[in-house]
Amino acid sequence: MTRRVAVLISGRGSNMVSLIEAASVSGFPAEIALVLSNRPDAGGLERAKAAGIATAIIDHKDHPTREDFEQAMDAVLQQHGIEFICLAGFMRVLTDWFVERWAGRMINIHPSLLPLFRGVHTHRRALEEGVLVHGCTVHFVVPELDAGPIIAQAAVPVIPTDTEESLAARILVQEHLLYPQALRMISDGSARLEGGRVVFSKGWSGEGALRSPS
Repeated sequence: MTRRVAVLISGRGSNMVSLIEAASVSGFPAEIALVLSNRPDAGGLERAKAAGIATAIIDHKDHPTREDFEQAMDAVLQQHGIEFICLAGFMRVLTDWFVERWAGRMINIHPSLLPLFRGVHTHRRALEEGVLVHGCTVHFVVPELDAGPIIAQAAVPVIPTDTEESLAARILVQEHLLYPQALRMISDGSARLEGGRVVFSKGWSGEGALRSPS
């Protein structure tokens, strides 16, 4: 069964592109059926249209409350028969109502090895703390920010000459590989959320849940 997936963006959508490209390959268990943005000027909208993906704009500025905004989003998601949501640079804090409505069916990619460096400026903070390994994480979304159960991670070594920009660039490469991999896992059922934990299919070796650059 091919799952219908919506990607939520606010900007250029580079991770969105990696998901679209992965889903275009025969046999991938998910279809990117919709790209939705809260910003009319998001660059990713044109990239999605060029790939033949349906797009929608729900401008948060047109709604008096976060709840009104999210109900409008939810209505569009339902209209398109969406089963899973991928957040890809979606710069809005979601309410508990929306998160709980999509519990176990909404994932996010975060530029750190969670639970380290939740929130913003992760690469800067990693360099300031002097960590030797940094990376990115795909996790299920829960009401607490960047605290959801982890599906997959990619580790990247920090080198002495790294700047915030160079480290971010290397990690973005891994994000583009990891996110489609995690979407495959939840779409084909090899990873699912049960009782607040990620459960992997019986007999699954765990290969692919952790990436490191070759």
